[in-house]
Amino acid sequence: MKTLVIGYGNTLREDDGVGFRVAEVVQTWNLEGVEARPCQQLTPELAADMADASCVIFVDATPPQNPHSPIVVERIESGHYSSLFSAHHSSPTALLSLTQQLYGKQPEAYTMLLPSWSMGYGEDLSPIAQLGLKQGLRRLAELLSIPSPARDL
Repeated sequence: MKTLVIGYGNTLREDDGVGFRVAEVVQTWNLEGVEARPCQQLTPELAADMADASCVIFVDATPPQNPHSPIVVERIESGHYSSLFSAHHSSPTALLSLTQQLYGKQPEAYTMLLPSWSMGYGEDLSPIAQLGLKQGLRRLAELLSIPSPARDL
């Protein structure tokens, strides 16, 4: 089975795009058994990919905080949702629940939250998010049990 890395966020809203950028980098690693999906947002279509995975790692930015938060990696479980998706927002737990409902499968799942500073309009990451990107890639390499391709970023 494979590990699926889903990095999501709006790349036009500064640090909100850090998860998306993590998934883009993981794609370049070309790791056997690892698939990365950069997404602007979580959508129901991802449930099909999740059903084929043994492990899913969701990567997103934290809301901006002062002081900024450290990287947080937590295991997540599906919950029961009567309305799985709104027009503008979903969650990793809602996707896990949908995967269970549609495919009868529930991969092991984790969320990795990276620090952010600003979510205004723009495509650049703040220094806080740039550091979180590098640290997040190193942590992903550890989770995937590979030598860190991110060490030179």
